Amino acid sequence: MKITADQMLFETVPDLKFGILHYNRISTSEAPGMLKGRIGYFYREMEIDLENKNVTDIPGVAEWRNVWKAFGKDPGRYRPSAEALIRRVKKGQMPGEINLGVDLNNFFSVREGIPCGLYDLEAVAGDVSIRKGSAEDEYEGLNGRNNNLENLLLTSDEQGPFGSPFVDSGRTAVTEQTTEALHVLYLQPSMTAEEAEVLLEETGSFFTSVAGGSFTGGILHAGNRSAEL
Repeated sequence: MKITADQMLFETVPDLKFGILHYNRISTSEAPGMLKGRIGYFYREMEIDLENKNVTDIPGVAEWRNVWKAFGKDPGRYRPSAEALIRRVKKGQMPGEINLGVDLNNFFSVREGIPCGLYDLEAVAGDVSIRKGSAEDEYEGLNGRNNNLENLLLTSDEQGPFGSPFVDSGRTAVTEQTTEALHVLYLQPSMTAEEAEVLLEETGSFFTSVAGGSFTGGILHAGNRSAEL
């Protein structure tokens, strides 16, 4: 499978970076109790830390709000997924336990303050592109609504869009039966390539340490817009 980021994205935000991970032979059943406790403790600590802080002051959240504006979307009406999750944590509404894959994806997103998407590769058809959405791009999202993706970044395959840093689609949702997955990290544009590589390696290692299997990955940026996985 080849994944490519559209050149036009970098013409709008030159420092955009995407971390891409391909997981093989994973098990996404219920998270171990010790991991649940660790994640829950992290969320509670963040809730306390955010008592007297604005969510929009978190570096990753602030940068992705600026990306939204650069592509012509109002982050006040269409919040990036990481910001939406963190706002729930601030209110004491912790992300629900769904399955190991989704729980880890939400944890990474909240911890880093960046949108992340995890997709079941059995439901992905052909090569994947990351591009800006048009007025015709839409899908039924995990929020239970039909979502129009105009002026939002999205991931798309031969069947059409299936993911976005706003909300992902139900078509490629990870379940307890998922054994192969694509993980997209919408990185802070301000990160250096070296910092991005470190984060990607740490994320892949953490994920496979509890879900099993193996991973490969790469960083997409203006000087390297595609990767074979």
